[in-house]
Amino acid sequence: MKVLWTKRYAQRTQRMHSSAVRELLKVTEQPDVISFAGGLPAPEVFPVKEFQEACQKVLNEHGPKALQYSTTEGYRPLREMIARHTARYGIVVDADHILITSGSQQALDLIGKIFINPGDHVLVEKPTYLGALQAWNAYQVEYVTVGLDDDGMRTDELEEALRSGPKFIYALPNFHNPAGVTLTLERRRQLIQLADHYGVPIIEDDPYGQLRYEGEHLPSLVMLDNQYQAHNGASYSGNVIYLSTFSKTLAPGLRLGWVIAPKEIIQKLVQAKQGTDLHTSTFNQMVAYEVARGGFLDRHVRSIRAVYSERRDAMLRALERYFPPEVHWTRPQGGLFLWVVLPEHLDAAQVLQEAVKERVAFVPGRAFYPDGTGHNTMRLNFSNAAPEKIEEGIKRLGRVLKETLSSVALSPVKS
Repeated sequence: MKVLWTKRYAQRTQRMHSSAVRELLKVTEQPDVISFAGGLPAPEVFPVKEFQEACQKVLNEHGPKALQYSTTEGYRPLREMIARHTARYGIVVDADHILITSGSQQALDLIGKIFINPGDHVLVEKPTYLGALQAWNAYQVEYVTVGLDDDGMRTDELEEALRSGPKFIYALPNFHNPAGVTLTLERRRQLIQLADHYGVPIIEDDPYGQLRYEGEHLPSLVMLDNQYQAHNGASYSGNVIYLSTFSKTLAPGLRLGWVIAPKEIIQKLVQAKQGTDLHTSTFNQMVAYEVARGGFLDRHVRSIRAVYSERRDAMLRALERYFPPEVHWTRPQGGLFLWVVLPEHLDAAQVLQEAVKERVAFVPGRAFYPDGTGHNTMRLNFSNAAPEKIEEGIKRLGRVLKETLSSVALSPVKS
């Protein structure tokens, strides 16, 4: 008798869906499509030569160790290097506060695994990072949302949302994915104060923090919380769990991220990770350490900023030139994305169907809303395409939008 596997799936799989971004990547792999869909770093900035040299060095000097099983916590020299970098921003932790994960996406999943019970509330921004929703939906979470504007999370909406007793707050304060906005210093302080008042911890997701192209660096939520807790930024208070990644500064194919958390939480995350993959690739960690050490990472990030800043500016100029006046967008100070808001009567998913015919792609915004709203929004990525491709792609997309607006205006009104 043939087994009916669909009747054997766990209930949690009912809330598991394919990523809109990953599905779109199948379309955008076609060479004639100009894609603003994925959050892809520019491959031409990958330090291939440095990785070649590091791979050879690791194999020559540490080959058996690099190819062997390792500790779940991660390669200690890499964790110590992360701790040193963190200290430059006023947060003093040691290697035992740090867990290396297989990309920060795994960190989100592990956080869901150790914290979320079915029916628990988690407070997120609306819109928020699609990968977080995917990670936590499987744990049967319920979302409480607060809005975003050009200054980041709407902290004037936060107190009412906190009264629902969420398990934690999830925030992307720097160059938000998908919205591209940055949480102001005043609102960061308000967030810390309100979270403390209601006793709700914060998950700070910061994959883009080093990719600032204009303006002044703002202190992390971790640092502000330390100051608020009267630690004067000298040690880690533990109310904020911090996530970051090497995907945007070295290479996403490494699948290397990290979590900074209190040691007792790191221990619980380690137990959860052991049941998932035992440990992150030993070889990848050792190679990343060899590449990043000695100041190379700082120099490399500066070169990335120059490339992405030029591409952001190219996209903003093209939007001004080719998009209809009814359309609005954010102007990010850093990161990889900007956010477009269409007139309310347009559906970005339908616009995408026409855009693909013109060989240009983007991500419709609805996927980033836990409540399924956001039908008239879209996310555009500017890091992956060269300026001339950005110009042409936005020109095509602008033409699609103008034609769509024109056809809607000419449609007969139904009685």
